[in-house]
Amino acid sequence: MKKWLIAAFCISGMFALVGCSNDHLIRTSDGQVIEADNKPEIDDDTGMIEYEDHSGRDNQIPQGDVREIKER
Repeated sequence: MKKWLIAAFCISGMFALVGCSNDHLIRTSDGQVIEADNKPEIDDDTGMIEYEDHSGRDNQIPQGDVREIKER
């Protein structure tokens, strides 16, 4: 009985963590829409916008190519 209760608690905790992640949409000036897993940040040294995609890879896009960043 205890194992079932612990398993149910762990599963509900994982669902709560997944629901807390905020996806962002990056719209470029050429009409492309990019989905980012986290909030994109501006790298002050390079002027590029850095974001993480759904595969976990870090990517960059020039700030001048971005039209809009929207939280989904």
